[in-house]
Amino acid sequence: MTSLLSIHDLHVSFDTPRGLLQAVRGVDLEVPAGTSVGIVGESGSGKTVLSRAAMGLLQGKNVQRTGTVVFDGKELTALPPDEVRNEFGTGMAMIFQDPMTALNPVRRIGSQISEGLRVRLGLSRADAMKRSAELLALVRIPDPQGMLRKFPNQLSGGMRQRVMIAIAIACNPKLLFADEPTTALDVTVQAQILELLSELRAELGMSMVLVTHDLGVVANHTDIVTVMYAGLVVEQAPTRRLFANMKMPYTEALMKSIPRLDQPSGGRMPMIAGRLPDPTAPEPGCPFAPRCPYVVDKCRSSVPPLVSDGDGHSYRCWLPLGGGI
Repeated sequence: MTSLLSIHDLHVSFDTPRGLLQAVRGVDLEVPAGTSVGIVGESGSGKTVLSRAAMGLLQGKNVQRTGTVVFDGKELTALPPDEVRNEFGTGMAMIFQDPMTALNPVRRIGSQISEGLRVRLGLSRADAMKRSAELLALVRIPDPQGMLRKFPNQLSGGMRQRVMIAIAIACNPKLLFADEPTTALDVTVQAQILELLSELRAELGMSMVLVTHDLGVVANHTDIVTVMYAGLVVEQAPTRRLFANMKMPYTEALMKSIPRLDQPSGGRMPMIAGRLPDPTAPEPGCPFAPRCPYVVDKCRSSVPPLVSDGDGHSYRCWLPLGGGI
């Protein structure tokens, strides 16, 4: 299957007062055309930095990026920033975590959706506003004409996120990055937004990268899952295969931390003990070793390589669940 997005040996670091912060460490990622790929991990695992680096959104003197990012046959890492930005909207688009900060609070919704249509597609003001109403209807917003005249603070969190989706898909991009698209939404609205994204992906023929901390989110909305920890890919497999045969203890820990309906009420929420390692001072060995219930001496002395079982399932562990390497 042809890859729409291909990332190879991507490293992203930031110069900080505490030293070099290694946010992404040698990541390889393929997004085949027409598929949905989930990137899963705790806050600080590098998943958001990876997605923003892939889009070329990380700029500044304190940012260091190496590796290659090839999108739709173009090597973005070899292009100047202005040419990379030409891919925004029509090639790639992103839905950000917090729609209230992503939307301009002093501009009406119609103005914010129509801007991209006029700049990228060259539509007239009237045609852009007409298309904006159509997009609002496409993301299941009632009374789209009335919504065009509203300001972001007049909308609920779920409605603001739907507006962000409308802006992202306005120019029919080939690839949509959804960075924690259900943050701060209640459970019912989360389900609606995720279902909407899946429907739009199928309807518009887009590929999607869904970034989340919740394995439960990717279970029914992705074809492939990539699990990240401390800037590294620690497991990657087709979604059904991953859930049926997890190899990495961190993936298992993420699964166990998902709240379950059969758990007694009033008890403590499940969680992974310990915390992520300091990204400015990586220690030898597997980065998950201090938190792993299966750790042995070898885990503390050397980082395991990312190995494949030959059937599309890769993992980074000296003692993978279900058997040795």
